[in-house]
This record gives sequence, structure tokens and C-alpha cells, in this order.
Amino acid sequence: MTPGHVPICSRPRSGFTIIELLVAIAIVGILASIAVPSYGAYMMRSRLLDAIAKLSDHHMRMEQYFLDRRTYVDDVGNCGIAVPVTAGSADSFVVACAATAKTYRVTATGIAGKGMTGFAYTIDEAGTRVTLSLPKGWSRTADCWTVRPDGTCV
Repeated sequence: MTPGHVPICSRPRSGFTIIELLVAIAIVGILASIAVPSYGAYMMRSRLLDAIAKLSDHHMRMEQYFLDRRTYVDDVGNCGIAVPVTAGSADSFVVACAATAKTYRVTATGIAGKGMTGFAYTIDEAGTRVTLSLPKGWSRTADCWTVRPDGTCV
């Protein structure tokens, strides 16, 4: 051996072994399999709460309209407060209203393209909250808005 020459097997190694890389990939995969469904459920609940907020807002506005005019309908027989019939690009629910002079019902129906197929909620002049429909696998609780698959409601 010549002076200053280091044999190939005694050089310090740098980098990762294939086993270390596979373990790291497995850990990332496990964490992703936990996080992705949780994030999806979080997004669905946020969309449901958006629909509930819209229904509550329309209920309050309809009551204000009734206090001012003593009717829930406008001059042409529509709901006193205009609700958007078509949803915007960020909306996950379509809100609609039907009214008579002394009653009304505001309905929020989930948009299929936004992953909210099967969801429908209503509120009326008495403040009665009803979950009309839910996707398969969800439990419905009477007289409230169901927001979780187990039937938890607000």
C-alpha cells in the first residue's frame, strides 16, 4: 500500500441505506393514512357549519322582515328576504326559501360536486331545525341539524 492511500473499505460512508429510506417512507405513509381522513372529515364539518350559518342568518333576516311588515312574503309573493337560488363557486350548499304570509321554510341542500350529496337541512318560522336527509351511514337525530355521522347535532 502506498503512503496516503486509504483502502476503499475504510472510508467513512455518507448517505442513507435502503432500509433507512424504507422505514422513513413507511412512517410517512402511516402518518398520511391517519391525517388524510381526519382532514376530509374536518372539511366536511366546516361545510356543514357553513350551511347552518346560512340557515341561521336567513332565519334571523326573515324574522326582521316579518317584524317590519307583518308578513314573510314580498309584494310578488316570494320570500321577503331574497336567498341565492344558485350557489357560488365556493358554496357547498344551495339555499332556497318558500313562504306564505305567516310561515316560511328555508332549505339548504348539498351540492354533489362539492362532496355534500345527500345533505339537506331546513329551518322554519318557529325556529324548528330539521335534518331532511343525510348520506348513507349517517344517523339522524330528530329536531336538530346533524353534523356528525354518529348523529351529533346542533
